[in-house]
Amino acid sequence: MLDVIRCDEQEYLVWKWRPSGEANSTKKENAIRYGSSLRVKDGELAVFVYQQKDGSMQDFIVGPFDQTIKTANFPILSNIVGAAFGGSSPFQAEIYFINLAGNIPIKFGVPYFNITDSRLPDFPVPMSVRGQFIFNITDYKLFIKNTRLINFELDDFKNLIKSAVSSSVKTGVMNISRTNTLNLVQIEENLDLINDLLKAKLKDVFSEDFGVNLKRFDIDSLELDQESEGFKKLLQVTRNQQEKTLTAQTDVTIKNMNDMQGINAKNLEDTFRIQREEAQRAQKLQTETNFIGAHALNQQSDVLKTAANSLGEMGNMGGTGGMNPAGMMTGMMMGGAMGNQMAGMVNNMGQNMQQQQNTPPPPPTIAYSVSVNGQTAGPFNLHQLQQMIQNGQLTQNTHVWKQGMTAWELAGNIQELTTLFGAVPPPPPPPVM
Repeated sequence: MLDVIRCDEQEYLVWKWRPSGEANSTKKENAIRYGSSLRVKDGELAVFVYQQKDGSMQDFIVGPFDQTIKTANFPILSNIVGAAFGGSSPFQAEIYFINLAGNIPIKFGVPYFNITDSRLPDFPVPMSVRGQFIFNITDYKLFIKNTRLINFELDDFKNLIKSAVSSSVKTGVMNISRTNTLNLVQIEENLDLINDLLKAKLKDVFSEDFGVNLKRFDIDSLELDQESEGFKKLLQVTRNQQEKTLTAQTDVTIKNMNDMQGINAKNLEDTFRIQREEAQRAQKLQTETNFIGAHALNQQSDVLKTAANSLGEMGNMGGTGGMNPAGMMTGMMMGGAMGNQMAGMVNNMGQNMQQQQNTPPPPPTIAYSVSVNGQTAGPFNLHQLQQMIQNGQLTQNTHVWKQGMTAWELAGNIQELTTLFGAVPPPPPPPVM
């Protein structure tokens, strides 16, 4: 009877095929009948192990594969199915099926071991680690090279890997804690970092020692012995440091707030000072403009007086009896010209004065002083106050005062200032949801 060589196991990593009823005879179970069919599912690998003429011991059939074992369609076996067996006699070979598609998950736990914090190296803290990892086979030739297929037991293989993982995790966590100066009390906050570093280390171990691929590695928990003396001491130090850090951060925040308030107050005072200086300069310029005509007239009068004195001296120079007729004539001519100039000046001055009298006086200036951080700034006119409102420097809760008021009052309570606040638009309404 011909055999159908296939694997019907649901969960396996390595499975050895044996002919039905031949489990107790190694010689018979390895006798493969020429003409039997071989079925290898997708994700499986069939390994034929036998002694070949060239010294090699294995042939590999990667699924999917479903054919009858013949020399014509199974050339890899042609060198053993030959004249020695008449082309139809059984040949000796062991057949193993390897699961290439399966992922093997394993949970692990590392019992308590001592670990130290860089801040307290003399106070070790017991720690345990729990997690899981997943591996699979990607390089089956490397796996076969590192694994004894005959009598393969998955549980024994798992225990070997778990032992290697436990040892690597223990030393790895200790090195990570020492080289990265992690805070042990908050070490679980660094699980992603620890997982990435340990996975990179274990990946080489899985490949070199076991010929398998570490697909995933996750530490679920890092448990510290909270009843140990080292943990209690470490917790006390951590809390003291956190309290000092929080206090220092609060002090810095308060200082920054005070500095910012001082800067804002100084900027406001500078703004008030500039506005006050501009108002004073404008007032001075207006005063000088109003009196520049009188000042010019005074200057011209001084010039004419000096000229008149000079003419008198010219009339007394030379001539009979101290009189100089030519000088007198010249003086009279120049005096007439000067008189005309004086008359024109007086006339112009009178016209200017008449024009000023006909020009209505400017409206009275309304000026308020403003209280800024307990100091008085101003006074400022209504236009300046409106600019201050628009810049946020003056609000309805700001105290103001002007001549005639008995005490300081909130700007929002003064009737003539309410129109200034009404000119500032309110904040826009919230968006419609």
